[in-house]
Amino acid sequence: MLRMSRMMPLGTPAPDFALTDTKDQVRTLASVAGANGLVVAFICNHCPFVLHVIDAFVTFAGECQARGVGVVAISSNDIVEFPEDDFAHMKRFAVDRGFTFPYLHDANQRVAIAYEAICTPDFFLFDSDLRLFYAGQFDASRPKINRPPVPGLPPLRTDLPVTGEDMRRAVDAMLAGQAPPQPQRASAGCSIKWLEGNEPEWA
Repeated sequence: MLRMSRMMPLGTPAPDFALTDTKDQVRTLASVAGANGLVVAFICNHCPFVLHVIDAFVTFAGECQARGVGVVAISSNDIVEFPEDDFAHMKRFAVDRGFTFPYLHDANQRVAIAYEAICTPDFFLFDSDLRLFYAGQFDASRPKINRPPVPGLPPLRTDLPVTGEDMRRAVDAMLAGQAPPQPQRASAGCSIKWLEGNEPEWA
């Protein structure tokens, strides 16, 4: 099911976590944050919206890391209903796509709920104080798949290249000491696959 990101209020502190990455190391918020900020991306292995942007995101992540901005990806999907998103597949996905950043497994989905993540991909940028600076889309490009339109929103653009324009603008503004860019447009993607009884009322 198509979802648009919730976009929690700017200035919200980044919720802490302790999750295992695909190299079997436990990672916390402090251990993945860079000196100048942090990008948190909720993704999964199979979502066409993730696959559409993932290679460009890996390139973008390397640029962020070179500028002192940490990057972390988190998968929260129900692996019983979607075994292609399980930990073994996560390990393979991270290697195949050349991840230079930790890829964490949120098995009980508590971190997704804490961040109010709804879709894959869902992006959050936190400043050096780990307060939310940007929440929204990587850019306006979307994959060419058969999805119904979201009521009240314009059709998804499938004719645009993947550039990371919105995220790049946000990182540039943050590092320059400028105000958060406006408007911040919601990300769009597949809904997070919630465990039975876990789906929050706002999802």
